Amino acid sequence: MARNPWFETVAEAQRRAKKQLPSSVYGALVAGSERGLTIDDNIGAFSELGFAPHVAGHKANRDLSTTVLGIPIDFPVIISPTGVQAVHPDGEVAVARAAAARGTIMGLSSFASKPIEEVAKANPNTFFQMYWTGTRDQMIQRMDRARAAGAKALISTLDWSFSNGRDWGSPAIPDKLDLKTMVKFAPNVLPHPSWLLRYAKERTLPDLTTPNLQPPDGPAPTFFGAYYEWMQTPPPTWEDVAWLAKEWGGPFILKGVSRVDDARRAVDAGVNAISVSNHGGNNLDSTPGTIRMLPSVVEAVDGQIEVLLDGGIRRGGDVAKALALGARAVLIGRAYLWGLAANGQAGVENVLDILKGGLDSAVLGTGHASVHELSADDLVIPDGFTRTLGGSALAAATAGGRPRATKTTPRTKNPIG
Repeated sequence: MARNPWFETVAEAQRRAKKQLPSSVYGALVAGSERGLTIDDNIGAFSELGFAPHVAGHKANRDLSTTVLGIPIDFPVIISPTGVQAVHPDGEVAVARAAAARGTIMGLSSFASKPIEEVAKANPNTFFQMYWTGTRDQMIQRMDRARAAGAKALISTLDWSFSNGRDWGSPAIPDKLDLKTMVKFAPNVLPHPSWLLRYAKERTLPDLTTPNLQPPDGPAPTFFGAYYEWMQTPPPTWEDVAWLAKEWGGPFILKGVSRVDDARRAVDAGVNAISVSNHGGNNLDSTPGTIRMLPSVVEAVDGQIEVLLDGGIRRGGDVAKALALGARAVLIGRAYLWGLAANGQAGVENVLDILKGGLDSAVLGTGHASVHELSADDLVIPDGFTRTLGGSALAAATAGGRPRATKTTPRTKNPIG
């Protein structure tokens, strides 16, 4: 009997992805760095927050729609940019189509396996993501290309610190797929014939190049070639952030913010939105879970710019908790990649439907008619849950106050903070 392709939770999508994918590909999706403290806290912190539901007076009709940087979306979940998507031959194009079908925004990585032109055609509401890599002239060329393709906003991800090593081992990722590489990886790939069959039907192989970093007069670099350029580029200053925002000349998101002083500097640099993010736990390990840092960052920018959250979203209830603590919307990464691996475009739509349904249940249970009515009053927040990183914690200590960043709640694992 054939298995129903529909799944009812993101956890089931992950289980199916693990069965579907070669272990090296699946390992790249779960990722995390060093001890994995941050990736665990990203997810675990949501479970520490509870809901305070009403028993009567619920609204029969609920509006989940919102806007991000002026773009209307059907519900406040957007696609976070992720690199080379070798989990399905349609890659980012399938994800873009799924996002368009569910009325939301597609974030495309500069390290993606599909070009911006194809992705923006599949979803006109595409945001292009860039790292600070290469020369300014190269960055201008990449921004010009994205703008010409119709990208509606630029996402600048600047929180990467090139952390190396994972206690459970890093996945083996080839630089290119030649005959020697295919023979080497055959024992890892052959136990997953359905993954191979998808590529065989398309008469293609996983693309390990980065077409959105292709120069006008040469081939697209491989993933590791692009990564090397990134590592060799001097880190940006706040003046560079302001230059990027000005050079782009449109809606601009700074992704990777965790400190309140950085949030304020971002406002001064002219960004339009920030994403509270720790790179999904793939960066500097022992950074707190993003939901813990969200309230202090929201307070720091004081409504001057939009605040998004990225990291640990696995359920619609997680989305509701982030909105209740001040996020405009959330970005998802691993969740949609597992859906893509499990069932292609339909799998991504399935994941988005799960999150939308869970969010609707939370809005219903808390007695609201709109996602914009969610607030901290709808949550059970344990003492010491939040973390305030940056200048305000020091100021509170100097003034004799008790900074939230220094008060901790005992936890069974990963007491980050």
